[in-house]
Amino acid sequence: FKAQNGHCNVSTHDKQNKSLGEWVKNQRVLYRNDALNSDRILQLNSIGFIWDTLEHAWNKQFYELCAFRARKGHCNVSTNDERNTSLGNWVQQQRKLRKKNTLSSDRIQQLNSIGFIWD
Repeated sequence: FKAQNGHCNVSTHDKQNKSLGEWVKNQRVLYRNDALNSDRILQLNSIGFIWDTLEHAWNKQFYELCAFRARKGHCNVSTNDERNTSLGNWVQQQRKLRKKNTLSSDRIQQLNSIGFIWD
């Protein structure tokens, strides 16, 4: 799967790889429950297995924001920016989460470190 798709993130909704997607999901559950042996963890790590898909997605957006900042000199991505609609929505979501006090202090610190504008 990785050789063909370039990643190990197999969805349970992938009709062609449903059983593999279920197996991947099961590995993540076992890992979270500390029930996966260390050899299996090492093997999966060696192929770039993603243990926490939500954390991975957040980091991917954060790195996109870093790249945007490097190009534009700021982190204020508009939701109306046609080339960066998804990133603009993500930026807006981070602001909302902070206002609701549901954004972790680690993530706030990461965003602050690149000059994120909260208002």
